[in-house]
Amino acid sequence: MKALVLERPGEIPEFVLEERGIPALGPSDVLVDVAACGICYHDILVMQGVLRRGVKDRVVLGHEISGIVANIGENVTAFEIGDHVVSILTEPCGNCKYCVSGMEQRCENGRGIGHRIDGGFAEQVLLDQNALVKISSTADLIKASIYGCPIGVAYNAIVDVGSLKPEEKVLITGAGGGLGVHSIQIARAIGANVFAITTSPEKYENISALGADELIVSEDGLDFSDIVMALSEDKGMDLVVENVAGQTFLKSFRSLSQFGRMVILGAVDASKIDLSPAELIFRDAHLMGTGGCTKRQLSEIANMVEKGAIEPIISKTYGFDEVLEAYKAMRGKQTFGRIALTP
Repeated sequence: MKALVLERPGEIPEFVLEERGIPALGPSDVLVDVAACGICYHDILVMQGVLRRGVKDRVVLGHEISGIVANIGENVTAFEIGDHVVSILTEPCGNCKYCVSGMEQRCENGRGIGHRIDGGFAEQVLLDQNALVKISSTADLIKASIYGCPIGVAYNAIVDVGSLKPEEKVLITGAGGGLGVHSIQIARAIGANVFAITTSPEKYENISALGADELIVSEDGLDFSDIVMALSEDKGMDLVVENVAGQTFLKSFRSLSQFGRMVILGAVDASKIDLSPAELIFRDAHLMGTGGCTKRQLSEIANMVEKGAIEPIISKTYGFDEVLEAYKAMRGKQTFGRIALTP
């Protein structure tokens, strides 16, 4: 099989397309023929060399995986050859306190897919059965690659952590990115009033088509909190979904209502924030961080997609030989929603 190996991270990362043998099956392993693998900003940071901790040498990146089961280990009971599957972001053990409570994205023994173990930038990937979820054979496998990330990550932040309710006001930053475009759709499906922020005026029409009630273009460091407060009659936002963090955190925080909730999920770089504890106290604010998604959430997303409540947005696919083009497009914020690699 062909696998795209990160030979050397850097400002211009170096990749090698290698011919490898088919991985040997363990008892609980599932071999998947990869249909597509989304490209996450986490991948970009590993390519740059910004994220290094825990990354295996010469890693095959990619944790947003969809495909068809090609073979199964002797102890695999949840899947059969030919099943259509998608992955969560981490290969969990299935036995620790987080796994048994349904929070396998925080498995104590978890191995990051495309980070600590090889991921989906390959023709085939070998994963433990605990990392996979079966989906309908009629689902679009290219679009299904992003069920876990970014859609599942956004769903976890909005539904389970942020507890968004119908008619509440929610602010979503980074509205044109992978997390943003799907956050808008999830919030709309709940019945919330959606306020969206983008720094990319060229994406305005595409974002508007997703159904945000208010869309603000925040160029040149604009403090959008004053605009948000004015549009909400000085009541502020019940929930803020912060997909950018470092650049927008304080503006987002100052857009909160009294007793407002803020979930941070998009800051995986080294950016810092500066917040006075007094602002947190006197606003009675709830500040939370989260990441990843569970298998339960991924199944719920698959059902929402099947019913038409969410449309996975992959604006372009690239071949393995075009990985640097994809990297440059992500770095230059030229993408809308997600992009993906296909074998």
